[in-house]
Amino acid sequence: MTAWSSGPGLAAYRDGVTVICELAARFTDAQWSAPTPCGDWRAADIAGHLRCMADDYHEYLDDAPHSRLARLMATGFPAATLSRKLARQNAAELAELPDVPAPEHIAAFAASARSYAVRVPPLWDQPHHYYRGIVVTVGEMAGVACGQWHVHAWDLARSLGVDYRPADPELVFDGWWAGSPPLRPAEASGLLVAAPVEGDVWETMLTVFGRDPHWPS
Repeated sequence: MTAWSSGPGLAAYRDGVTVICELAARFTDAQWSAPTPCGDWRAADIAGHLRCMADDYHEYLDDAPHSRLARLMATGFPAATLSRKLARQNAAELAELPDVPAPEHIAAFAASARSYAVRVPPLWDQPHHYYRGIVVTVGEMAGVACGQWHVHAWDLARSLGVDYRPADPELVFDGWWAGSPPLRPAEASGLLVAAPVEGDVWETMLTVFGRDPHWPS
Protein backbone atom coordinates (compact mmCIF):
# COMPACT_ATOMS: atom_id res chain seq x y z
CA MET A 1 0.00 0.00 0.00
CA THR A 2 1.01 3.58 -0.64
CA ALA A 3 1.37 5.57 2.58
CA TRP A 4 -1.54 8.02 2.81
CA SER A 5 -0.08 11.27 4.12
CA SER A 6 -0.99 14.93 4.11
CA GLY A 7 1.27 16.22 1.33
CA PRO A 8 0.63 13.81 -1.55
CA GLY A 9 -2.81 12.96 -0.20
CA LEU A 10 -4.17 16.49 -0.32
CA ALA A 11 -2.54 17.04 -3.70
CA ALA A 12 -4.53 14.06 -5.03
CA TYR A 13 -7.64 15.40 -3.28
CA ARG A 14 -7.25 18.79 -4.99
CA ASP A 15 -6.61 17.08 -8.33
CA GLY A 16 -9.98 15.36 -7.97
CA VAL A 17 -11.74 18.68 -7.41
CA THR A 18 -9.92 20.26 -10.36
CA VAL A 19 -10.75 17.51 -12.83
CA ILE A 20 -14.42 17.60 -11.82
CA CYS A 21 -14.48 21.31 -12.64
CA GLU A 22 -12.68 20.76 -15.94
CA LEU A 23 -15.08 18.01 -16.98
CA ALA A 24 -18.12 20.00 -15.88
CA ALA A 25 -17.04 22.87 -18.12
CA ARG A 26 -17.38 20.55 -21.13
CA PHE A 27 -21.07 19.82 -20.56
CA THR A 28 -23.70 21.58 -22.62
CA ASP A 29 -27.07 22.30 -21.02
CA ALA A 30 -28.53 19.24 -22.74
CA GLN A 31 -25.68 16.94 -21.69
CA TRP A 32 -26.42 17.48 -18.00
CA SER A 33 -29.45 15.25 -18.59
CA ALA A 34 -27.26 12.40 -19.88
CA PRO A 35 -27.05 9.08 -17.99
CA THR A 36 -24.01 8.19 -15.89
CA PRO A 37 -22.51 4.93 -14.57
CA CYS A 38 -23.79 5.91 -11.09
CA GLY A 39 -27.06 3.97 -10.93
CA ASP A 40 -29.99 5.87 -12.42
CA TRP A 41 -28.46 9.28 -11.75
CA ARG A 42 -28.06 11.80 -14.55
CA ALA A 43 -25.02 14.04 -14.77
CA ALA A 44 -26.93 16.86 -13.07
CA ASP A 45 -27.65 14.54 -10.13
CA ILE A 46 -23.91 13.92 -9.75
CA ALA A 47 -23.36 17.70 -9.65
CA GLY A 48 -25.92 18.11 -6.87
CA HIS A 49 -24.59 15.12 -4.96
CA LEU A 50 -21.06 16.50 -5.04
CA ARG A 51 -22.29 19.77 -3.56
CA CYS A 52 -24.12 17.92 -0.79
CA MET A 53 -21.14 15.72 0.05
CA ALA A 54 -18.70 18.61 0.27
CA ASP A 55 -21.02 20.45 2.65
CA ASP A 56 -21.55 17.26 4.67
CA TYR A 57 -17.79 16.83 5.12
CA HIS A 58 -17.62 20.29 6.68
CA GLU A 59 -20.48 19.44 9.02
CA TYR A 60 -18.86 16.16 10.05
CA LEU A 61 -15.59 17.94 10.74
CA ASP A 62 -17.33 20.69 12.71
CA ASP A 63 -18.90 18.08 15.00
CA ALA A 64 -16.12 15.46 15.06
CA PRO A 65 -15.93 13.03 16.71
CA HIS A 66 -19.64 13.33 17.62
CA SER A 67 -21.21 14.13 14.23
CA ARG A 68 -24.25 12.41 12.80
CA LEU A 69 -21.89 10.34 10.67
CA ALA A 70 -19.95 9.40 13.80
CA ARG A 71 -23.19 8.30 15.49
CA LEU A 72 -24.06 6.14 12.49
CA MET A 73 -20.60 4.56 12.36
CA ALA A 74 -20.67 3.93 16.11
CA THR A 75 -23.56 1.52 15.58
CA GLY A 76 -21.09 -0.89 14.02
CA PHE A 77 -23.56 -1.78 11.26
CA PRO A 78 -22.04 -3.83 8.43
CA ALA A 79 -20.98 -2.05 5.24
CA ALA A 80 -24.13 -2.95 3.29
CA THR A 81 -26.40 -1.48 5.96
CA LEU A 82 -24.32 1.67 6.22
CA SER A 83 -24.43 2.03 2.45
CA ARG A 84 -28.24 1.81 2.38
CA LYS A 85 -28.60 4.39 5.15
CA LEU A 86 -26.19 6.80 3.48
CA ALA A 87 -27.97 6.31 0.14
CA ARG A 88 -31.25 7.39 1.77
CA GLN A 89 -29.49 10.42 3.25
CA ASN A 90 -28.06 11.28 -0.17
CA ALA A 91 -31.47 11.08 -1.81
CA ALA A 92 -33.05 13.30 0.86
CA GLU A 93 -30.33 15.92 0.54
CA LEU A 94 -30.61 15.97 -3.24
CA ALA A 95 -34.34 16.56 -2.98
CA GLU A 96 -33.74 19.61 -0.76
CA LEU A 97 -31.21 21.32 -3.04
CA PRO A 98 -32.19 24.62 -4.68
CA ASP A 99 -33.39 24.21 -8.26
CA VAL A 100 -30.44 25.82 -10.02
CA PRO A 101 -28.39 24.80 -13.09
CA ALA A 102 -25.83 22.05 -12.57
CA PRO A 103 -22.85 24.38 -13.10
CA GLU A 104 -23.94 26.34 -10.02
CA HIS A 105 -23.84 23.12 -7.99
CA ILE A 106 -20.36 22.39 -9.34
CA ALA A 107 -19.13 25.86 -8.41
CA ALA A 108 -20.54 25.50 -4.90
CA PHE A 109 -18.96 22.04 -4.62
CA ALA A 110 -15.55 23.32 -5.69
CA ALA A 111 -15.56 26.20 -3.20
CA SER A 112 -16.67 23.94 -0.36
CA ALA A 113 -14.29 21.08 -1.21
CA ARG A 114 -11.29 23.39 -1.52
CA SER A 115 -12.01 25.13 1.78
CA TYR A 116 -12.28 21.68 3.41
CA ALA A 117 -8.76 20.86 2.21
CA VAL A 118 -7.50 24.00 3.96
CA ARG A 119 -9.08 22.92 7.24
CA VAL A 120 -7.72 19.37 7.30
CA PRO A 121 -3.90 19.59 7.70
CA PRO A 122 -3.71 20.87 11.32
CA LEU A 123 -6.29 18.23 12.35
CA TRP A 124 -4.86 15.38 10.28
CA ASP A 125 -4.29 12.91 13.15
CA GLN A 126 -7.35 13.85 15.21
CA PRO A 127 -10.24 11.36 15.54
CA HIS A 128 -13.02 11.94 13.04
CA HIS A 129 -15.21 8.98 14.06
CA TYR A 130 -14.96 5.39 15.27
CA TYR A 131 -16.11 2.11 13.77
CA ARG A 132 -16.14 -1.02 15.95
CA GLY A 133 -13.36 0.48 18.07
CA ILE A 134 -11.25 1.53 15.08
CA VAL A 135 -10.44 5.23 14.93
CA VAL A 136 -10.80 6.97 11.58
CA THR A 137 -8.74 10.14 11.65
CA VAL A 138 -9.51 13.43 9.94
CA GLY A 139 -6.74 12.68 7.46
CA GLU A 140 -8.18 9.27 6.67
CA MET A 141 -11.61 10.83 6.13
CA ALA A 142 -9.95 13.16 3.63
CA GLY A 143 -8.85 9.97 1.87
CA VAL A 144 -12.48 8.89 1.66
CA ALA A 145 -13.40 12.26 0.15
CA CYS A 146 -10.50 12.03 -2.29
CA GLY A 147 -11.74 8.66 -3.50
CA GLN A 148 -15.26 10.01 -3.91
CA TRP A 149 -14.08 12.97 -5.99
CA HIS A 150 -12.08 10.81 -8.39
CA VAL A 151 -14.80 8.19 -8.84
CA HIS A 152 -17.39 10.87 -9.55
CA ALA A 153 -14.95 12.51 -11.96
CA TRP A 154 -14.94 9.19 -13.81
CA ASP A 155 -18.75 9.17 -13.75
CA LEU A 156 -18.84 12.58 -15.42
CA ALA A 157 -16.16 11.63 -17.92
CA ARG A 158 -17.98 8.49 -18.98
CA SER A 159 -21.21 10.47 -19.28
CA LEU A 160 -19.37 12.65 -21.80
CA GLY A 161 -18.12 9.57 -23.64
CA VAL A 162 -14.49 9.96 -22.56
CA ASP A 163 -12.38 8.11 -20.03
CA TYR A 164 -10.68 9.27 -16.85
CA ARG A 165 -8.00 7.78 -14.64
CA PRO A 166 -6.24 9.51 -11.71
CA ALA A 167 -2.56 10.30 -12.12
CA ASP A 168 -1.82 8.07 -9.11
CA PRO A 169 -4.68 5.56 -8.73
CA GLU A 170 -2.79 3.58 -6.07
CA LEU A 171 -2.62 6.64 -3.82
CA VAL A 172 -6.30 7.46 -4.38
CA PHE A 173 -7.30 3.88 -3.63
CA ASP A 174 -5.14 3.65 -0.53
CA GLY A 175 -6.41 6.95 0.87
CA TRP A 176 -9.99 5.79 0.47
CA TRP A 177 -9.15 2.35 1.91
CA ALA A 178 -7.45 3.89 4.97
CA GLY A 179 -10.73 5.58 5.91
CA SER A 180 -13.01 2.63 5.15
CA PRO A 181 -12.79 0.14 8.06
CA PRO A 182 -16.31 -1.27 7.44
CA LEU A 183 -14.88 -2.94 4.33
CA ARG A 184 -11.98 -4.65 6.12
CA PRO A 185 -12.22 -8.29 7.20
CA ALA A 186 -13.63 -8.64 10.72
CA GLU A 187 -10.64 -10.73 11.79
CA ALA A 188 -8.33 -7.83 11.00
CA SER A 189 -9.56 -5.91 14.07
CA GLY A 190 -7.82 -2.53 14.08
CA LEU A 191 -5.13 -3.48 11.60
CA LEU A 192 -4.90 -1.65 8.29
CA VAL A 193 -4.80 -4.77 6.15
CA ALA A 194 -3.77 -4.74 2.52
CA ALA A 195 -6.48 -3.59 0.15
CA PRO A 196 -8.16 -6.38 -1.85
CA VAL A 197 -6.81 -5.39 -5.24
CA GLU A 198 -7.05 -7.87 -8.08
CA GLY A 199 -5.59 -6.71 -11.35
CA ASP A 200 -5.83 -3.02 -12.12
CA VAL A 201 -6.19 -0.93 -8.96
CA TRP A 202 -8.41 1.73 -10.57
CA GLU A 203 -10.78 -0.84 -12.06
CA THR A 204 -10.88 -2.54 -8.68
CA MET A 205 -11.87 0.73 -7.03
CA LEU A 206 -14.58 1.41 -9.60
CA THR A 207 -15.96 -2.08 -9.06
CA VAL A 208 -16.00 -1.70 -5.27
CA PHE A 209 -17.94 1.54 -5.80
CA GLY A 210 -20.53 -0.43 -7.77
CA ARG A 211 -19.40 0.76 -11.21
CA ASP A 212 -18.87 -1.22 -14.38
CA PRO A 213 -15.40 -0.13 -15.55
CA HIS A 214 -16.51 -0.77 -19.13
CA TRP A 215 -19.76 1.22 -18.94
CA PRO A 216 -21.77 1.64 -21.13
CA SER A 217 -20.72 -1.45 -23.08
